[in-house]
Amino acid sequence: MAAPRDRVAHLLRQLQRAACQCPSHSHTYSQAPGLSPPGKTTDYAFEMAVSNIRYGAGVTKEVGMDLQNMGAKNVCLMTDKNLSQLPPVQTVMDSFVKNGINFKVYDNVRVEPTDRSFMEAIEFARRGAFDAYVAMGGGSTIDTCKAANLYASSPDSDFLDYVNAPIGKGKPVTVPLKPLIAVPTTSGTGSETTGVAIFDYERLKVKTGIASRAIKPTLGLIDPLHTLYMPERVIANSGFDVLCHALESYTALPYHMRSPCPANPITRPAYQGSNPISDIWAVHALRIVAKYLKRAVRNPDDLEARSNMHLASAFAGIGFGNAGVHLCHGMSYPISGLVKTYKAKDYNVDHPLVPHGLSVVLTSPAVFTFTAQMSPEHHLEMAEILGADTRTARIPDAGPILADTLRKLLCDLDVDDGLAAIGYSKADIPALVKGTLPQERVTKLAPRPQSEEDLSVLFEASMKLY
Repeated sequence: MAAPRDRVAHLLRQLQRAACQCPSHSHTYSQAPGLSPPGKTTDYAFEMAVSNIRYGAGVTKEVGMDLQNMGAKNVCLMTDKNLSQLPPVQTVMDSFVKNGINFKVYDNVRVEPTDRSFMEAIEFARRGAFDAYVAMGGGSTIDTCKAANLYASSPDSDFLDYVNAPIGKGKPVTVPLKPLIAVPTTSGTGSETTGVAIFDYERLKVKTGIASRAIKPTLGLIDPLHTLYMPERVIANSGFDVLCHALESYTALPYHMRSPCPANPITRPAYQGSNPISDIWAVHALRIVAKYLKRAVRNPDDLEARSNMHLASAFAGIGFGNAGVHLCHGMSYPISGLVKTYKAKDYNVDHPLVPHGLSVVLTSPAVFTFTAQMSPEHHLEMAEILGADTRTARIPDAGPILADTLRKLLCDLDVDDGLAAIGYSKADIPALVKGTLPQERVTKLAPRPQSEEDLSVLFEASMKLY
């Protein structure tokens, strides 16, 4: 065990020594508000966009009234085959019937969707000519429903028109969409609050997505009773997604250092860089994770813990949905997309699957060692929130302290021992790096630029965690 750990320590020391510590990379908001100097190449503003949110135990039963209030006559209910057999979906349908809502069910959502599964849902939506949508499930379902709503509302568009560059054309969304109500049943993606829809692009075996404020749900109904149906590993992996949303958005490149400066506000990206408002949501979400994640995983009947994790998912979603994420997510997409034979416990699927939250968190110790030199105070703050004693910590140790704190959390929750444990080896690193390179939408928000060699080192350091 000592040899791999020594190798990892050596790799991470190399990264730390190479870190740029110039003042321009400090994580501060020093720019005077509202000033846009002539010829400025970086942005000078940020925008907060979020869905309306309603929280409460049993709030799902109001969905029929909401649709009635919207004047909806023909509604699409999207879910997956597993969830369609469980009480939460029945609650939604009962509310539809009680309020006289005509609806059709699409339950062919794929867990970790692909471009093909998106297009199947889009075709269903186009044929149905729906005037409203309800998405009930985890991020896979909500993201699929966002895409279906978008392309059914823009029938002449090619699929790649709205997909993020460089894989797609990244065109701004200018068509009006139908109302979409999201009812999350997992506590991770925060998709009920964001204008982002993620999928596997099968031809390149890589994850990409669509990012536009226009596709965010009209309303998110956050009902903690649904979390009681989540198995142990689902709640754990969902929670790791919340964890990394908070960590990454809090340490992202500050918004006023992101380039280019948009010529028109419609081209300002959904992921804009860290900002004072997103920071508040990220830190609060992280405090909830620190207090409740272990309890939520270990006791399926702990409604207090699971309710708070459900809220933390939304809180982190508000933060990262406007600030963005960076390397953990950028590197996670090929980890999921290039999966070989690994099938995660507690996921009832018929295909190999690395759950999104797991693919994100496995690189987190290496990533935050790499980024710590850019905002060491923030990294130490996060480590302290997660339980580390930082009273005598030195600034240069911020990265290793946060990394060790994360490793302890992952070990306590029985997480696979790095990328090697889910089927990857050093021989796979070039393909993993290649799959990360197109993820510029998020990797460019890392506070520290990274080369292909840097990414190789980060993947190697993530092969074994403990």
